[in-house]
Amino acid sequence: MKHFRLLVLGNGVSAYGSYLNMVALNVFVYDVTGSALAAGLFMAVRLGTSVGAGFVSGRLVSAYDRKRLIIGADLGQALALLVLLLAPEAGRISLLYCLAVVTGGCSTLSQVALRSSIPEIVGAEHRTRANSLLVTGRSLAMIAGFASAGVVVAQLGYTAAFVLDAGTFLVSASVLLVLPIRTRARSEGPGGAEEGAPGAGRRSLRLLWAGAPVLMAMIGVRAVDGLGSSSHNVALPVYSSLLDPAHPATFISQFWATWAVGTIIAQQVLARHNRRTGRTLGERAFAVGACVMSGAFIIVFSGLPTVPALATALLAGAADGVTEVVYVSRLQLVPDEQRGRLFGLSASAENAGFGLGMLISGSLLESFSPFQVVASLHGLAIVLCLALLTLLVLRRSPDGPGRLREAGDAAVREGRG
Repeated sequence: MKHFRLLVLGNGVSAYGSYLNMVALNVFVYDVTGSALAAGLFMAVRLGTSVGAGFVSGRLVSAYDRKRLIIGADLGQALALLVLLLAPEAGRISLLYCLAVVTGGCSTLSQVALRSSIPEIVGAEHRTRANSLLVTGRSLAMIAGFASAGVVVAQLGYTAAFVLDAGTFLVSASVLLVLPIRTRARSEGPGGAEEGAPGAGRRSLRLLWAGAPVLMAMIGVRAVDGLGSSSHNVALPVYSSLLDPAHPATFISQFWATWAVGTIIAQQVLARHNRRTGRTLGERAFAVGACVMSGAFIIVFSGLPTVPALATALLAGAADGVTEVVYVSRLQLVPDEQRGRLFGLSASAENAGFGLGMLISGSLLESFSPFQVVASLHGLAIVLCLALLTLLVLRRSPDGPGRLREAGDAAVREGRG
């Protein structure tokens, strides 16, 4: 875990750059173009690229060295930012959309490659602890990135923000480059037999689909969670303006800071539970956590006073942190030769849900209140989570549906052969 802690540090630095990038680039696009439509198109291109990149990333991380792919993704984002800085002002508008493609694709590739590699880096028995460390690092990076973005842009300008952003990706790539870690199962080499067989990737996913329906259901829940997440992201500025028209940013910053603290607290609790019991939480905990998370987000927008609303945001962050770690840890149980494609599929589903949710939420807010929009989309997620819980209960029965776990385990064992 010593080497992995350094990896978490490097990943946290690049995550800080990503969150800084998210704020600075969106504002920069609007300033350069003077068009809200252009800014929206930039976000759409970035999200659309992320959706498509999930499927491509799954193939890449199954065929090539994952460590090199993560390093390449970091260097690609740093290079794209530096090219934008060095380009003449007249050519920057077109380059912005190229940057959206690069950042969307590289960030997804890096995420899929890293998630797929965790069991090989730390060992399958330590994967929950490792995932908790990664989530904690990213939560701290989110607080720092969102908190400092406005100050960096306002005080130092866009150039300094982009240089700092590029520097974070270079730091991450450098840390990973010197770490002696293995990101692939020993029996498997880049471009190994599984990838070399014609149609092996499609057969791998069909095998998982047929033999592990709970995994597919969990990915479906995450996609619908993306719808819910987009609803509170889009509705939050509107709701904050209604609470305090003079200072709309106040509640937004309080909300995200409290949410992140809740996520960090959840990781500490998970780590202690894992050390004390030696067990990891399973699919039921994922479904219950997702229900609690969506319910808490709905309550936040119900018009509560500030203190109870922030306490509920803390609960939402804690539940979000639990579901993230449980979900990733469960998918990491899949054999290494199938894991990359599964995480690629997951990334595409999550990004597609989030992108679609942004469009739906934006249109619904024209006619409905923030509470109604958040309640409808997060309510849909709750319904799907309850359906997953029902499936998990039936799965325990010895008279038919309960055989699903055995079928899934058999499929996983067959996938190793």
